[in-house]
Amino acid sequence: MNVSEIMTDEPVSIKEGEFVTRARQLMRDYLLRSLVVVDEENRLVGMLSDQDILRITSTRSNVTVGGYASQSPTVTPDMNIIKAAKLMVQSKQNRVPVVKSTTDRTVVGVLSNVDILRNVEVPKNIPKTLHAVMTKKVKTCSQEDKVSVVWARMLETDYTGIPVVSKKGEPIGMITRRDIIKSGAVRTEVEDERRTRPNESPKVEKIMSTPTYTLSEKDSIQKAIEMIIRQDIGRVTIVNEKDRVSGIVDRQDLLGSIVNVWPEKPSENRL
Repeated sequence: MNVSEIMTDEPVSIKEGEFVTRARQLMRDYLLRSLVVVDEENRLVGMLSDQDILRITSTRSNVTVGGYASQSPTVTPDMNIIKAAKLMVQSKQNRVPVVKSTTDRTVVGVLSNVDILRNVEVPKNIPKTLHAVMTKKVKTCSQEDKVSVVWARMLETDYTGIPVVSKKGEPIGMITRRDIIKSGAVRTEVEDERRTRPNESPKVEKIMSTPTYTLSEKDSIQKAIEMIIRQDIGRVTIVNEKDRVSGIVDRQDLLGSIVNVWPEKPSENRL
């Protein structure tokens, strides 16, 4: 199986000279975690992620995306899925641009980790339970916490989502980068350099995603993949026998667990 068979054609993109405010709007409208940045000839400039958007503190209308676009690994339509997946895991990218060829950087599509998870078979020699692949010692937050505080924590830890727990420690939801960008809740700095006061920031309960999606440490990787695809979510909260948060597993964790047992040579795999 090649990239061309599962990639998204004509992806939503933004020109390098367009404004950051436009990029935020596109991410909200299309529920995107990243944007392809191109020049006037539709050649790749880089990728603008939701993390990049959250790090851009200025709200001035004349700030353009070109200077914030990050270099990104690329794949080509004829590349085997195994090679593409390994590249994505190694570079820690959720989405990568698909360019016409190794010499022609014209953007023809985009490939995401969920595209791969949706189209590949889970190998039989993969770890049996989520406990083996989940991220442990996950930070949580309360629904009473301020979004500005959680936002700062995301920037510090590079988390894409943080479980929200009740006073008893039970998971009740999730707050993600997408939630923050979609709500427009964080406005960190304006032209006169006045900063948003903590008490002006909304509470987590106002923008968090519910219901909460949880699995047990003993559940299978296949079950987590099915839940993430079915519910269109980026991560699942893992709970222990006492229904307390013990970890989290996201799309990259799941793709990584598959890639780790795939053979080096595509010919050795059915794909």
